[in-house]
Amino acid sequence: MVTLFAFLLTLGLLITIHEYGHFLVARLCGVKVLQFSIGFGKALYKRRFGRDGTEFILAAFPLGGYVRMLDEREAPVAEAELPRAFNRQPVWKRMAIVVAGPLANLLLAIALYWVLFMSGVAGLKPVLGEVAEGSAAARASMKAGEVVRKIDGTPVTSWQDVRWLILQQSMESTQVEVEAASGTNETHLHQLDLSGLAHDDPEQDILQQLGLSPYQPPMPARVGELMEDSAAQRGGLQVGDEVISVNDAPVTQWESFVGIVRENPGKTLRVKVERGGREQMLLLTPDAVQEGGKKIGRIGAAYRMEQHELDELLVGIRYAPLPALSQAIGKTWDTSIFSLKMLGSMLTGAVSWKGVSGPVTIASYAGQSAQVGWKAFLTFLALVSISLGVLNLLPIPVLDGGHLMYYMVEILKGSPVSERAMEIGQKIGLALLGLLMACALYNDINRIITG
Repeated sequence: MVTLFAFLLTLGLLITIHEYGHFLVARLCGVKVLQFSIGFGKALYKRRFGRDGTEFILAAFPLGGYVRMLDEREAPVAEAELPRAFNRQPVWKRMAIVVAGPLANLLLAIALYWVLFMSGVAGLKPVLGEVAEGSAAARASMKAGEVVRKIDGTPVTSWQDVRWLILQQSMESTQVEVEAASGTNETHLHQLDLSGLAHDDPEQDILQQLGLSPYQPPMPARVGELMEDSAAQRGGLQVGDEVISVNDAPVTQWESFVGIVRENPGKTLRVKVERGGREQMLLLTPDAVQEGGKKIGRIGAAYRMEQHELDELLVGIRYAPLPALSQAIGKTWDTSIFSLKMLGSMLTGAVSWKGVSGPVTIASYAGQSAQVGWKAFLTFLALVSISLGVLNLLPIPVLDGGHLMYYMVEILKGSPVSERAMEIGQKIGLALLGLLMACALYNDINRIITG
């Protein structure tokens, strides 16, 4: 129910903001709006508002919406209302109305990021964990414990900044300069080779491919959380238990315990724990689950960090209103440009189309982010809002960017694009959108099947 509600809220908000952008600018330009619809298909609710009697509709199929304006190309228009018809407006007004929808989505993203940056966002400190042997990071002489300060001259404050900046650089260059400080505050410049990165699998972490991982403090094999009706609960494991050994092999770290569980799906394990100062022997049988096409074991237990352990790992980032606004605009701009670069790389084959997501994946992420907290959900909303704005600005007929393209041609040739040309463009646009939707749905289904 959380996933369903979060998905409907995401669609409802982003579509309403998009269509309201068209609606508001149309009204400001003196164009009469006949209908404002959220969704397609059968109307579940409709009502007329305003001096123009605009019909507001809530329809059954929520994947989209539209604003229908007075237009001679759709129906006869009374002579007294001709000045308010969309097709009678100067080309600059029509362009403003068309671009207002995507612009509203980008403005929403800026507003959401503004709230997040003012309220404060938590991130992992940019401290390096163990560097994988033979990796690009190892060849660049990067070492565990170093604190990353800059990526190609851009200051970083969190591990998320490291990932984002390296991902951006990987689309433009095969090498990036990383400035880091050691425990003695000595500054080191590392030339990190990005040429071996594979962009064909969106599930792969780009930093792991480079041999980089964030620092993690030692975690004792202490149970902090249990899932209801899990293998751990059925086997008698309790919160607070400290694992001493598994099948008589000593265990001191939580990661070691997790590794043993993962390697033994469906096999009974003899787990010795310390509980209240006394040792007990338990029999646990990990559930067999699919992950990344491989069968692994899982018992439904987790480690919970103490506050002092979290303080070692996390850094809080908060800005005053004006700097927060500047950060929000920059974040929205960078994400928009990166989205366009990724799309260009998909068209050239440099990046896999597996990264295209459909409604099922969006619904899944909406539910996951909503369960994490309101800040995670707002971050998700901002990202999807940017994607919607950028997608609609692409020069594809039937999208806002396609109409914008027609009006730019009209400016260049001095007359509107012919009805025949627009009809052909409409068919091409629908075919391209159909292919994109088919690709997105295929990826959604594939993710469900492969887990």
